[in-house]
Amino acid sequence: MFLQNLFAIVLIGRARLLPSLEAGTRRRLSRSFALPLVMLGLFATSAAAHKPSDSYLRLQAGEGPYLTIEWDIALKDLEYVIGLDANADGAITWGELSGARGTVTSYALSKLQLLAGAKICRIELQELRVARHSDGAYASLALATNCPANAAELGLRYHLFFAEDPTHRGLVSFTSGAVTSTYVLSKDSPALTLDTAQPNLLSSFAMFVKEGVWHIWIGYDHILFLAALLLPAVFERRDAAWRPVTAFRPTYLSVLKIVTMFTLAHSITLWLSVMGYVTLPSQWVESAIALSIVITAINNLYPVLPVANWSLAFGFGLIHGFGFANVLLDLGLSSGSLAMGLLGFNIGVELGQLAIVLVLLPLMFAVRETVFYRHVVFRCGSVAVAVMGLVWMIERIGNVSLLGS
Repeated sequence: MFLQNLFAIVLIGRARLLPSLEAGTRRRLSRSFALPLVMLGLFATSAAAHKPSDSYLRLQAGEGPYLTIEWDIALKDLEYVIGLDANADGAITWGELSGARGTVTSYALSKLQLLAGAKICRIELQELRVARHSDGAYASLALATNCPANAAELGLRYHLFFAEDPTHRGLVSFTSGAVTSTYVLSKDSPALTLDTAQPNLLSSFAMFVKEGVWHIWIGYDHILFLAALLLPAVFERRDAAWRPVTAFRPTYLSVLKIVTMFTLAHSITLWLSVMGYVTLPSQWVESAIALSIVITAINNLYPVLPVANWSLAFGFGLIHGFGFANVLLDLGLSSGSLAMGLLGFNIGVELGQLAIVLVLLPLMFAVRETVFYRHVVFRCGSVAVAVMGLVWMIERIGNVSLLGS
């Protein structure tokens, strides 16, 4: 029902647009609408725009003879895979979680293997608790092992949720004495060797860069905001109307300025948030990010805001920075790796954005004068982006699910 209403909104805009065009143009435009509408439907059913699925493994060596582990796994993910909501009321209580203690433990430990050299270590549950992260409640498993804390070589193999969600990640922090190393496990990289001496700074930096790129590419809300800013990039306002630009180089420099302003802005609030100087409720931040998408997309159709797009990118980039901060905060960075994490993550975000721009901008410039771009990509694309942003805003403000995600 929701998707039917969404298509209806787009089709209403189409119905108002088509009568003003010549008959031949209307026929071509009608055929051209099929692909964007199908893509919108597919995107709407798959894009939740929420924080990706993660779990958090904190390994500690040095406080005793054996390695200890704290493992936080999202309740929503466990509910999807093994079912925790016994009375199906939409809320998982402590009683329901503790009642499924054995099932949760068996499932989790079947997806994790710890090795000291070539020897597989025994892992057992000591205590089950509840923890909170930026995206909600987690089951927190306190685990004991017989793995020597001073082992010369430690290995980790991880396979949680990869079969159900290929984008799932295991975020690992390993503390040995005063040294903390951070790692990210994925379906393509499910195993690692833990550094029991000094951390590899170059490897850690590369990991944060990769995390920044990854966050942009799977962050549908950030991508849609960038898309809303890019759609009018191959136009300029003349005589109260959008007109195609005449040269590529000024267009590219203008887009580069937009991307740079967005990066500069989110870097400021990312730093302020991660350092603890400014903290805002996650629900407010995520709702404001969705609102930024709506405003930017509507401004494409009715450009009444007296600011340039680079100003919008900077202003709303300040808001998006608080959203990026949740990623780094949930990684559990130590003070020693914080500066490296911030720098690497920001570089990754910038590279991820530039990769999108380098692919899309030449294509947009090539078709900027066509009916297809002016009316289907730009107008209907802006409508679709605004509608999606509005849906996400309603979901986040009301804590409801309109897309079944």
